[in-house]
Amino acid sequence: MNARVLPERPLPGHAVCLDLRTAGEYDPEAVVRAALDAPQPGGERRFLVLDEADRLVAHQLLYERLSSYGPARIVCLAVGGRRERTLSRTPTLRPPAAGVLWVFDTAEDGVPGEAVLRPLVDVLSTPEVFDAVLRALGEVVHGVAVPAVRVLEHDLSDEARARAWRQAVEGLTGPDVPAGTVSAEQVPAALALLLDEGVPRSLSDHRWLPPQGRAGARIAACDEAVGDAVDGYHRVRGAAGLLTGAGRAVDLPGDIERVTAELDRVRTAVADAFAAAGGSRLTAEHRGVLRDRGIELPELPREISRAGIVPALRDHTHELIGKGLPLRSVAARLSALSARTAPVGSAARLARLDALCGPERLRRLGGRYPFTAGGSRPVAFAVTGFLALLAGVWPPLGWVLGPAVGVLAAGLAHLMLRRRPNRSPDGRIDGGGATGAAPRLFGGVLGGLAGAGLGQFLGLPPWAGAVALTVSLVVVVLLALRDWSLAVDDWWARADPEEAWRILREIQTLVVTTAVHDWLFAEVRHHCSAGAGAVARLLHGLAVTADARGRPHGDPVGRPNGQERSYAAPAGAPGSGTWAGSGSEAPGPDSGASSWNWEEWDPVEDDVWSDMDEEPVVRASGPPPGSPYPAGPTDRGPALPDGGPPPLPDSLPAPAWLERRYGDGGPLLVDTLVGDLVAGTLLILDGCWAGVERDPGAMASTVHEQRIAELLDETRLRLERDVAASPPPRHEGVRDADALSALSSFTDRSDRPDAARLTGVAPDAVARLLLAEDDPGRTVALCGPEHLRLLSHDPLAARKVRFVPEAMRRGAAGDDVWRGTAEDVVWTGAGRHAGILRLVPLRADVVHTVRAEEAGEP
Repeated sequence: MNARVLPERPLPGHAVCLDLRTAGEYDPEAVVRAALDAPQPGGERRFLVLDEADRLVAHQLLYERLSSYGPARIVCLAVGGRRERTLSRTPTLRPPAAGVLWVFDTAEDGVPGEAVLRPLVDVLSTPEVFDAVLRALGEVVHGVAVPAVRVLEHDLSDEARARAWRQAVEGLTGPDVPAGTVSAEQVPAALALLLDEGVPRSLSDHRWLPPQGRAGARIAACDEAVGDAVDGYHRVRGAAGLLTGAGRAVDLPGDIERVTAELDRVRTAVADAFAAAGGSRLTAEHRGVLRDRGIELPELPREISRAGIVPALRDHTHELIGKGLPLRSVAARLSALSARTAPVGSAARLARLDALCGPERLRRLGGRYPFTAGGSRPVAFAVTGFLALLAGVWPPLGWVLGPAVGVLAAGLAHLMLRRRPNRSPDGRIDGGGATGAAPRLFGGVLGGLAGAGLGQFLGLPPWAGAVALTVSLVVVVLLALRDWSLAVDDWWARADPEEAWRILREIQTLVVTTAVHDWLFAEVRHHCSAGAGAVARLLHGLAVTADARGRPHGDPVGRPNGQERSYAAPAGAPGSGTWAGSGSEAPGPDSGASSWNWEEWDPVEDDVWSDMDEEPVVRASGPPPGSPYPAGPTDRGPALPDGGPPPLPDSLPAPAWLERRYGDGGPLLVDTLVGDLVAGTLLILDGCWAGVERDPGAMASTVHEQRIAELLDETRLRLERDVAASPPPRHEGVRDADALSALSSFTDRSDRPDAARLTGVAPDAVARLLLAEDDPGRTVALCGPEHLRLLSHDPLAARKVRFVPEAMRRGAAGDDVWRGTAEDVVWTGAGRHAGILRLVPLRADVVHTVRAEEAGEP
């Protein structure tokens, strides 16, 4: 037989399969050595050996070598010919450690032997079935039996498998998205300090600008100048400022000019500090430069440290993945975080300083604004005329008192003009002004004369005139004081020297923000930006690799030429290629094959970060020398005479005992595959965080991209083998189990959906087959009619093994279709086959136990 009958590579825990049948194309001893080197976790050593029935004694030493490393359990699938009537085996193949299943090459006419052997090997390599068969062989005569089989196979159609795989890869990688923005509310607390530009609580009482420093002295001088101006304003704006000489010594324009000059000096001192320490990383030299310029920096606060950045990045990445975001979306979020936290140096803050206290703002602050008082001129004319009229109604004194009130109002207006606050006492600075003295004078004279005439006509008593005069005088003075205060307040509001205090506070806030985020946090920000950028590039690279690797191009999921699904492993999977023991050359470096498998992944050896001084380990392509598994997808066996590909196992006619049922994919198939890929990606990321901590720039993405390619191959292989019903292999050596514990729902993939939700095929037919009455006629013996007389006819001597994948325990409605009536059913953790194996023993005189020496073998 030259067709492939062995699996490309077993799932973890499965028996190691090897083919010792002589074809003259390989070295059986090399196959045995490779089988011994194949890892078997948990200390279990299971070997499923295909051999020719007439060569069991000749291969005695090979079977003994399988037990050379310690106790081993062996099930030998001995392939016999049509004319063989006896079986000779060595003592090594006796129970309880070994047993022989004798099948015949001519089991069914018209059905090639490889179509019988391949599904049988798939069933027997499952550890639960392997152990059950070996126990059953120990209970039959000589430990040798002929199997009678009935198997149901639940699988996906080629179109459904290709569609599910494509959707799973797309669910893992996602589309390209823009980087977007990131806020402090979206990241862990350790990273939020780098985004909100706040000051840690432990630094809230720190004096960043001590008064004795250059910048602190400038700020104190400016603050003092503003205080002097405010004091002068309060002295001027009241009645004393107008009616007494209290405001004569006040020089508000000069004080404002001094405020502007001091504020410009503050700006110059701060700009000098920003420019002098403009680097993106704080050094001792920078600290000295800043201290000379009056800025005192504390030590890094306890709320943040360089050591806490990578754990926070890891938690943030896990949180994003935990929300179901695909790799490209997570990479975009991390790219935004990298851009936001990248240190740009304090020199970049100069533009903000100019916006706070630039020349234009200083020019506005030092501008000369006119002083206007008295309100509307027509209103002032009318009010003054009315008050003068009241004062003039006292005959005959009204002719004098009435116009005198108008003169008083005009005099007070003129006094406001002379003592206006926008004029320096020496006249050096004068903003000009107008107080409306002329309208008051004309209105008062005319009103006073009119009032005198009216008083003369009315002849009011003297006390009435005295009252009217008193009211007029009081109102004139009060109105003048009110106009003065309002005018001073209006001018002060337009000049707004107190804005300098706000500018000072903004400048001090800018200095504190710069000191914290551009100087103190510079190293931490650089580390965060570099780390987030490195992880973003890694995730994007993983997504690109996954898209390229997951795209069907003649692999088992997308097969060319319309061929049916084969058992070939994906490109790059170890052991894909010719049938076992062919001795074909390993594929070249351009073939994309890789010798890695999950059992061989040593997280210490393969960790690219384990030693930054060494080149990362990249395993050579191709299977190890003498591997019991095939070599490459292009060497599946001899080509057909017409030059076409060799026959594929599923393209061959199914034997009578194998019933295949194909589904279109269940509702949880894609989600299960995506979950497996996400869990594997998290484990890949787990190995890179230590390197990100040490040197984010030294990220060797090639190794991680190789690992995700291997993850895709492993997941695709399980999709081929049992529609992903079996969980991914458990990964040992997780660097930070605590960090992944919060994502146990993603990393723990042991809980699998049932077969109906994966394949879309209900397992009820399996239950009907296995729970039916025991009828030997339901199974098909793997021998010809001429061999039936070799079998024992004792119905009690046969042993039966019923096996069902755990995923088929529930029926289409989700209930337990077995209802506790199948205590002897062997529940397997993986596989797409369910059925019955009846082990029929042979007559006592058919099996002979001999040694190689007794048989004349060398």
